[in-house]
Amino acid sequence: MAWFLGLGMTGVALLALALLFDGVLEGLFGGVFDGWLSLPVVAGFVSMLGFSGAIVMGTTGLGAVGATAVGVPAGVVTGWLAYRLSRALMSDRSGAAPRDDDLIGAPGSVVTAIPAGGYGEVLVHLAGQPVKLAARSTGPVARGSEVWVDEALSSTAVSVRRVER
Repeated sequence: MAWFLGLGMTGVALLALALLFDGVLEGLFGGVFDGWLSLPVVAGFVSMLGFSGAIVMGTTGLGAVGATAVGVPAGVVTGWLAYRLSRALMSDRSGAAPRDDDLIGAPGSVVTAIPAGGYGEVLVHLAGQPVKLAARSTGPVARGSEVWVDEALSSTAVSVRRVER
């Protein structure tokens, strides 16, 4: 049973290494340990093999061969689940970075007055985060005025118009 417990603890240690050194080992070995041989998959397999084998040995009289016969399929299933989960997390596109076009129509407020023909600064909320941008307008806009973004001039500058109420 000590061997199986040792395998289980080794798998947990491998998982901790995978979390601490995310992708470092894969990069060191040129992508050899990517996919089915990634560290989380191997850690899941080894830990489940060890812990399920220890449980079988402690609760039944099957011995090491029976514990291995139960532990290997359990480890394969856990490794497969770790592979599928890591692929699903890696291909998640819900957190796409905002683009310049996402600024158009965004409300904001002027933090540095915008002179006629010049630049000031506005605070706009983009994707729930406050973003301070350089801003220009067709006419002067006073500090504290509410504005709407008309156009994204660059990744750090926008054209705005004052909100009339």
